Amino acid sequence: MGMSRVRTAGAVLGAAALLAGCNAGGASGASGSSDTAPTLRVQTGGQDVRVSPTQYCLDGDGQRYTSTPPIIEVSPDSTIGLTVAGDVAEQGWSVQVFDDQLDELIGEVDVDSGTGTFTGINSSDVAPAAFYLVVVEDSDDGDCNGLSGAWPVGFVRSGETAPTDGSTPTPTG
Repeated sequence: MGMSRVRTAGAVLGAAALLAGCNAGGASGASGSSDTAPTLRVQTGGQDVRVSPTQYCLDGDGQRYTSTPPIIEVSPDSTIGLTVAGDVAEQGWSVQVFDDQLDELIGEVDVDSGTGTFTGINSSDVAPAAFYLVVVEDSDDGDCNGLSGAWPVGFVRSGETAPTDGSTPTPTG
């Protein structure tokens, strides 16, 4: 069924920035040098979305960004593919699963070091119909005072309405 809308949610930037630093330590993007932070690629149900970070350690300098995490409408039982940049894969990363308000950590999946694409999450794996995945780069204790890269992205399973004001999604129909 053709649900392929991508929406943005406003009131999640602060929470995403606070929650994303959960991997204690310092720098992200340890090898490699670039003028911009890498994006996260999310693929599910024919959709291909690029996600900007809300924070990133760029060449030893902690950066916070004003990007708004997208909210992607997905069909039930859809594989969610997450692809990180080579430097992030090399550094290591995990996926944190949060409720629809980025308040409650539901779970965390460690991704094997060196893995660039992870497809081990299904849209029906998470109990609430609306949830966030936050990709968090492993940190290196040397730089950025504990700041690690973070890419939050929201999901709403078909049959739910995504909030635009930070409120809880409500069922449609």
